[in-house]
Amino acid sequence: MIRNLRAALPALLCVSVLALSSCGKQKATDTEMKVDSGEAMGVEEPLESKAIGGIMEGRTSGPMLPVYFDFDSSDIRGDQVSRIQVNSEFLKNNPGVNIKIEGNCDSRGTNEYNMALGERRALSSKKYLMNLGVSEARLTTVSYGEERILLHGHDELSWAQNRRDDFVIQE
Repeated sequence: MIRNLRAALPALLCVSVLALSSCGKQKATDTEMKVDSGEAMGVEEPLESKAIGGIMEGRTSGPMLPVYFDFDSSDIRGDQVSRIQVNSEFLKNNPGVNIKIEGNCDSRGTNEYNMALGERRALSSKKYLMNLGVSEARLTTVSYGEERILLHGHDELSWAQNRRDDFVIQE
């Protein structure tokens, strides 16, 4: 009986597909689909994106820049100082903007260790911004550890991109 069912199943499937495909409505012709007035088109929107609130690099809101870290470190590297200064200048020029600093890690290490390291990285950037004159009340921190990686590769380039702080504008 199972053998008969296996033989009949493909035939039954083909018949069902053919029967269902013939039940569709006819499509409208091109002339029926044309719109005579531009009323149904809606308002034209510009293609340019705004700097505030847009994504520029990684998950960081533009025009700010993410800050990258060495392996197993929460110290701001010398080559990253200019990036955090760009973020500081943006915040000073936009006093109504508050940000969340998101600490991230690569996938090496335990989840618990990476959560703690991500928090240390976020706090390090927060402290640096405060030393540059940004009010602490405008800065919040969160650690995502290895949960929000950008590149899923298992090589140094991918890991280096994932060891970062993102600076996200709070709405």
